[in-house]
Amino acid sequence: MTEDSVIKANLAHQRAMPLTRLLDCGMDPGDARRLHARISEGEPWDAVAETIATERLQQADRAEAEGNIVTAGEARQRGIAALVYAQMAFNFDEPRKVALYRRLVAACRKLTPVFGLPFERVETGYSGKSLIGWLVRPASGSANGTVILFGGQSGWGIAYLPIARELARRGLATLLAEGPGQGETRIEQGLYLQAGVEAAYSRWVDVILDDPSLGAPGIWGNSYGGLWAARTAGSDSRIRACCVNGSFAHPAILPFRTAFEQSAAMIGTEDRAMIEAVMEKLRFDPARDRIACPLLVLHGGADPLVALEDQQPFLDAATGEAALRVWPDGEHTIYNHSFERTALVGDWFAARLDRSA
Repeated sequence: MTEDSVIKANLAHQRAMPLTRLLDCGMDPGDARRLHARISEGEPWDAVAETIATERLQQADRAEAEGNIVTAGEARQRGIAALVYAQMAFNFDEPRKVALYRRLVAACRKLTPVFGLPFERVETGYSGKSLIGWLVRPASGSANGTVILFGGQSGWGIAYLPIARELARRGLATLLAEGPGQGETRIEQGLYLQAGVEAAYSRWVDVILDDPSLGAPGIWGNSYGGLWAARTAGSDSRIRACCVNGSFAHPAILPFRTAFEQSAAMIGTEDRAMIEAVMEKLRFDPARDRIACPLLVLHGGADPLVALEDQQPFLDAATGEAALRVWPDGEHTIYNHSFERTALVGDWFAARLDRSA
């Protein structure tokens, strides 16, 4: 890349990955500030983020070798978060992105013995291939319920590890799911987003219900993932509660390059007409799609992508309990109020998935 193209790319990355988002998904505050400072001086985003990740992962290895397990776990999680953002610099599955994502997966595998909570990689069959995810359990191993948690076009499974830790403190397990068009499910399995994606997420419901120690299933989708969560909750009566955080009921290609590339990568084609056709089939229509389980919709008043009216169809589809929580200054998916958001949703799921209820 030329110097000008690096600067242009870095500005786009800063807009898409502000400090609030970096912190929300687990980067160390000093690491996040260092990333933004160094890319402002012209260094490539992915290179700086990977360097930070390497430092944290090496710190974790040293701590583990010395028997300092808590430090090893904390450092490894910070390294994982840096790798999450390193690979986000690329929208398509070019070799550099694939290499970074594979390094991320390897780091996650090494987290298991030092995480402090039961943590494992899980797979389930779908369409002749495998859906990939990570399962986090409470310390006891048994959960009052399990939340299927995921993002949209760029925020995938393991990015939500900090939320999974908070859910575990409330007695809930979390299945950090990578659906069609996301993460390993896309990169390694070749599964792309298509109409009927709710059938894929229902396979995770099967996984939960096949294990009595996981309790009842809930589903929480962020950004475009909120649409898929709503569609799944509307089609699968086994889901006990659904949270939609900053999503479009009527998906479309947003009018900037990164959004088109992310949509193309997720669906597996750069043909605009084909992308639009898939998105049309994924529309959520309250005249047809109904949500019977308790529903919680989150909205940020300062979200530059999603307007409140974009989420109203989800609320209109509720046939039972439904609630809307708005943060007037909230960014997309409420990055800038992450503690309040996660506490609110965690407590909400804990009350509705409680085995004794």
